Amino acid sequence: MFYRPEEGHSLPHNPFGAIVAPRPIGWISTRGRLGDNLAPYSFFNGVAYTPPQVIFASTSAKADRGDTKDSLAQIRETGVFCVNIVSSDLIGAMNASSAALPAGEDEFVASGLEKADCVVIDCPRVAAAPASLECRLVQVVPLLGAYNYLIHGEVVGVHIRPDCLKDGRFLPPDRLTRLGYNDYATITETFALARP
Repeated sequence: MFYRPEEGHSLPHNPFGAIVAPRPIGWISTRGRLGDNLAPYSFFNGVAYTPPQVIFASTSAKADRGDTKDSLAQIRETGVFCVNIVSSDLIGAMNASSAALPAGEDEFVASGLEKADCVVIDCPRVAAAPASLECRLVQVVPLLGAYNYLIHGEVVGVHIRPDCLKDGRFLPPDRLTRLGYNDYATITETFALARP
């Protein structure tokens, strides 16, 4: 099968998200004038080591936030955000936090999550997350298509849950990834491979 995205496809669901997979989930927490917000984004990744940098993409809008969603609206206000890593024990809360709640309604409360304070930035983080990355906004890049934005941040603080550190390495019990459609995977088996 071959198709040109601009011409559409004959499949019942768009395969793109399932092809570019697995993708880590950036569980983005923000604080703004309306309060705290938390939402998962599967277009997320790390992009540089020195200084450490991450990106995520916001790809739709809410009527009460104009051209975007709560996360980006609050990042525009404050210039900061926190990326929380998701493990399998947080799946239910992560999914609950993806609901399109009215602006100002706190997803931490709605999903029953405990907040912890960030250290470098004024932002909440998910207390139970295996790791959290405090970020300062570098740039917001408009992407092709309506409501598509790339958010680029510099990591200025790193939180690691103590039980996820083993022999000086970050080794959480598992990692949740998005596969496309409504499909997710939990990564529990890993292997080492030295570069030639």
